[in-house]
Amino acid sequence: MEIRFTTGESPLGSVLVATTDRGICAVSLRESDDGAEEYLRARFPKAEIKRDDAPLKRALGVVQQRISGHKIDHVLPLDLQGTDFQREVWNQLLAIPAGSTRSYLDVAQAINRPKATRAVAQACGANPVAVVVPCHRVVMSDGSIGGYSGLPGVKKALLTAEGALPPSQAQPASGA
Repeated sequence: MEIRFTTGESPLGSVLVATTDRGICAVSLRESDDGAEEYLRARFPKAEIKRDDAPLKRALGVVQQRISGHKIDHVLPLDLQGTDFQREVWNQLLAIPAGSTRSYLDVAQAINRPKATRAVAQACGANPVAVVVPCHRVVMSDGSIGGYSGLPGVKKALLTAEGALPPSQAQPASGA
């Protein structure tokens, strides 16, 4: 398998976009471009990895716009590699509109597994295409943001950019 990748800047730092012939297989928000190729080699040890900026410029641009909170209808082809359960969760995440959130319980119920909230959270954490499959739109049942396997503050920043957080949550508490 061949994986091509590019990197670019976003309001939240560097973003890596990687594709196979079938579609996007990885999107990662990073502190810098350093280690992007090594990250892909670790994630896809049997793949041939090569940087290929020009052909991926459009996909990178769509991801950058989504990070900035633009509600883009453009559908990117995906090559999601995970378990059947993970893919079922990720497909459910794709149905959450920009500017909206769902709880882990909501997602578990939507896939007819209401007792699988922890497994849903783990599937969100294993999401290989951050922002494109919007795992950041899944929050705790009490409305708190919950965790995000990325850089600190990224989930809150993504939800704020999409207008999904009430003003009281979008602003840091005084003294924070």
